[in-house]
Amino acid sequence: MNKPVLGCIADDFTGATDLANHLVRGGMRVVQTVGVPDSAFEEEADAIVVALKSRTIAPAQAVAQSLHALAWLRERGVAQVYFKYCSTFDSTPAGNIGPVTDALMTALGCGFTIACPAFPDNGRTVFQGHLFVGDALLHESGMRHHPLTPMSDANLVRVLQAQTTRRVGLIDHASVARGAQAVRDRIAQLRAQGVEIAVVDATSNAELVAMGPAWADLPLLTAGSGIAMGLPRNFGMHERSAAAAQLPAAQGSRAIVSGSCSVATNGQVRSFLDAGGAGFAVDPLQLANGVDVVTQALDWARPRLAQGPVLVYATAEPAAVKAAQQKLGVDAAGALVEQALAAVARGLVREGVGQLVVAGGETSGACVQALRIDRLRIGPQIAPGVPWCHASSPFAPRGLHLALKSGNFGGSAFFHEAFECLA
Repeated sequence: MNKPVLGCIADDFTGATDLANHLVRGGMRVVQTVGVPDSAFEEEADAIVVALKSRTIAPAQAVAQSLHALAWLRERGVAQVYFKYCSTFDSTPAGNIGPVTDALMTALGCGFTIACPAFPDNGRTVFQGHLFVGDALLHESGMRHHPLTPMSDANLVRVLQAQTTRRVGLIDHASVARGAQAVRDRIAQLRAQGVEIAVVDATSNAELVAMGPAWADLPLLTAGSGIAMGLPRNFGMHERSAAAAQLPAAQGSRAIVSGSCSVATNGQVRSFLDAGGAGFAVDPLQLANGVDVVTQALDWARPRLAQGPVLVYATAEPAAVKAAQQKLGVDAAGALVEQALAAVARGLVREGVGQLVVAGGETSGACVQALRIDRLRIGPQIAPGVPWCHASSPFAPRGLHLALKSGNFGGSAFFHEAFECLA
């Protein structure tokens, strides 16, 4: 069996598939695990992505889980480690990006690493250390209303410096534009100044690919998924391989479970419903009052599954989310919705759903765990950052096609387009 060359630790499940998608498109065979496997791992893979649910938990827990994943990956013999977080750098002054980065650097004896959340295909670019979402600075985008990690500063050097005791610097666009050797020269300059972590500017896919060779000798990378476009070449895998993305033929009925309240997912839900799609709304206040919403949703879905995709959603506009949080508490509201949607997902699969789209990182994590999925084979891309995957589950004897979508990803027609990719 070949030894994987790249070991990745992702802080949420959709982020893990986002990263794996880029690696597969670069020709690497990728397996994504759900947490650190307890059982023997005998999969043939060039890269392993360990998906954690650590983005918004207590920093100490995030560090402990990440170090556990690191130890497991090092036992597999990986040559390089990649800590993957969101392209909108979802974090707070308390963490978790800085604390996890610090812990991984210490464990690896790593004196320098990068921080690069850029993902131009989805409008995330970094210029002069500032993160843009489309044409807007991060703190002027919809991320300022994020229910768990509201982003109030676009200056990533400043944001990251508040989370780490290591000195943070910048690999600026002037260096990036001159190519990999100029980036290496900038790294040497920063290291001489005592900088240990450098935010990296990137405004295009071409820049991310061109910079790839500059990262070849770094034991640890921290980034969104974008820099993965330039990594397969470092391992001699620069040709796109159709075989790397092949999955079994799709079967079973189709469903969508959506818990994200991002601007993009709100638009996708509206588009699906406006086009005549069947939708069932989950109300967190009803859940809190003891209403058996899960049974209601499954009873509603059962007769409709044969007619086309069904949507069960708790997606709502910021004002409605805030009202529920004020009444129930932020953590309680989120937990109620996650648990309900996870139970719905499990019930739908038991009813014969073989093609399931899940929207939202926290929702995806809860659904995957409820379905007892421990690893996924990564397949073809639906939209930038979102591939179809295939998994085994005790609730799906014939296997399950699964798409885990970050809340911010995909166009307005994503829910329809996803199933067309499997047709």
